[in-house]
Amino acid sequence: MTALLAVDLGVRTGFACWGDDGRLRWYRSQNFGSSARLRRGAPRILDTEPDLARLVIEGGGPLATLWRSAAEGRQLETRQVSAEEWRGLFLLAREQRTGADAKLAAARLARRAIAWGGGRAPTSLRHDAAEAVLVGLWGIVEAGWVRRLPPALVR
Repeated sequence: MTALLAVDLGVRTGFACWGDDGRLRWYRSQNFGSSARLRRGAPRILDTEPDLARLVIEGGGPLATLWRSAAEGRQLETRQVSAEEWRGLFLLAREQRTGADAKLAAARLARRAIAWGGGRAPTSLRHDAAEAVLVGLWGIVEAGWVRRLPPALVR
């Protein structure tokens, strides 16, 4: 069994870990407070899953470079994706008119993805964790771990 870690980049970072069986293992948000603390924390996050094989990063810039570097040292297959790319799979055009609209639609859809993936229902769900859940779902589809999404997740 192998795992994929999805990361929604930022000093406040969203994470979601999916198994190759299509099950959501965990998801969360973490505020590192600074890029220096994030630099120290990224390797520890990667080490939490002993069977981690893939890393999917949403975003770019210096923070993406930091994650890619940490992943290279662990020989993880890494994929960088834009928000526009993964949102195209899940969200309707009208749900993406503004960034705020897209984040709201992603939060609603992430709750359904969490239920479908067998994750614990959130009491609250920050947008960075919600987006990481969907980035991870995009990643397991892209990797071929899941062939078809259930109708409740397809727009």
